[in-house]
Amino acid sequence: MPVAASAIYFLNLRGDVLINRLYRDDVGGNMVDAFRLHILQTKELGTCPVRQIGGCSFFYMRISNVYIVIVVSSNANVACAFKFVVEAVNLFKSYFGGAFDEDAIRNNFVLIYELLDEIMDFGYPQNLSPEMLKLYITQEGVRSPFSSKPTDRPVPNATLQVTGAVGWRREGLVYKKNEVFLDIVESVNLLMSSKGSVLRCDVTGKILMKCFLTGMPDLKLGLNDKIGLEKESEIKSRPTKSGKTIELDDVTFHQCVNLTRFNSEKTVSFVPPDGEFELMKYRITEGVNLPFRVLPTIKELGRTRMEVNVKVKSVFGAKMFALGVVIKVPVPKQTAKTSVQVTSGRAKYNASMDCLMWKIRKFPGQTESTLSAEVELISTIAEKKSWTRPPIQMEFQVPMFTASGLRVRFLKVWEKSGYNTVEWVRYITKAGSYEIRC
Repeated sequence: MPVAASAIYFLNLRGDVLINRLYRDDVGGNMVDAFRLHILQTKELGTCPVRQIGGCSFFYMRISNVYIVIVVSSNANVACAFKFVVEAVNLFKSYFGGAFDEDAIRNNFVLIYELLDEIMDFGYPQNLSPEMLKLYITQEGVRSPFSSKPTDRPVPNATLQVTGAVGWRREGLVYKKNEVFLDIVESVNLLMSSKGSVLRCDVTGKILMKCFLTGMPDLKLGLNDKIGLEKESEIKSRPTKSGKTIELDDVTFHQCVNLTRFNSEKTVSFVPPDGEFELMKYRITEGVNLPFRVLPTIKELGRTRMEVNVKVKSVFGAKMFALGVVIKVPVPKQTAKTSVQVTSGRAKYNASMDCLMWKIRKFPGQTESTLSAEVELISTIAEKKSWTRPPIQMEFQVPMFTASGLRVRFLKVWEKSGYNTVEWVRYITKAGSYEIRC
């Protein structure tokens, strides 16, 4: 991985160095003079946060009345550098009572140097978690008199937290009722032709969890993904009977997931953080179940009239329904008057958006609705430009439906005390970029 920082400087608005730390010997200690001369004094701060001066690159960010400048001379990971700055500022704020400015830095020189030694090693970021660092850097910062943020509670069992791999959860949690809530939220991105053929389609999804569990539980999540089911049948030496399988692309996990076990067993095992968190994200490009099909017909009758007909069919199950359906049918800018009829919901002309806004509060599955409209246009003397028909756009939300077909096969909770757990699973599909060409 490319280095993130060779040196870091904290400057005030005048360009005076408040504090600095050199992590590598490939940059000189006077490199901040180049930043002060070529960027601060020339008032070019707002143009770009990344500048190259000589053989060095400068990444800078202003927080309150302080400039944080990272200097590198080699190939650097810019995103990692800015992420490091953001996380470092959050860490300093947790020590300083929520404040980060010139006064806070001047009042906490010793503490900042100690933290800078811990959170960066030879230009590579290390652990920046305030909860973890406060276990062995116990010095309290000088709090600002204007800060109203309460002091963070100490995390118990420091040995486990520092040496173990569960820095995202503290021990000693107790709940009267142990519950796990799991939401699979998907966004459908579609581009469809006017004849109903799919030009581009994919689904981006995420699994959100909210855990209220006692102790240090170990959870195992089983999905109907193809690789996981094949691995399970291989381990059990018998064919699987799970029905439809899907292929997940571009999967990313929360840090709590045991990647070693996932690589070997293809199961999602983890010790969850307390409360709400995002377990994983994924993408689907094959076998997408479209919740709606839209068939538009737009006829231009001369220069002053148009006929618009749009038929919308819900493809999901008859026992399900969509909520908050909005269909935006584009019309020309020179629209003067419209006459709209719909079989369900309400529709009207929206002049600010140049469209017919069709809203359906509740759209049952396996049904269809139609919109018919006559549009009168303003006749102009100037030569009429051809209307480049924008696509029809849809917004919706379908509970208990996944466009990818992803399903939770099991969610197991194990804890040494053996308590009972209540699990709740919910599916939601929304419109991302759902467009149909006219």
